[in-house]
Amino acid sequence: MLLLSMLAPSGCTSEAGILVIEPPDIDTTVQVSFSQDILPIFNESCNSSGCHNTGGEPPDLTPENAYEALFAGNYIDTLAPENSELIQWMLGNRNLDMPLSGPNDEYNKQVLTWITQGAKDN
Repeated sequence: MLLLSMLAPSGCTSEAGILVIEPPDIDTTVQVSFSQDILPIFNESCNSSGCHNTGGEPPDLTPENAYEALFAGNYIDTLAPENSELIQWMLGNRNLDMPLSGPNDEYNKQVLTWITQGAKDN
């Protein structure tokens, strides 16, 4: 058991025997823009793979549909940003196969900061 706890990455907790990755620490003084910072993440990692595009797996994260799809599908929680479905999926806490390339700490920080700042369509 001691060896297992030493091997577990920092920022993780265990709930009912399931490893849960904690959200990253963020700097809310850095302004994050949906159009300039968040959409490029979706374009690079989510909708270009054919998964979260129009007609693919929800939510549709294409530039013209992403903002509305995130709110319509209740993927964003501005009252408890770290509990937002979007960030939990990005951390890999909702599906061990998501994201396909594995969690990206920089992307996670940007998305969590954006949600914490009110998830504006800016």
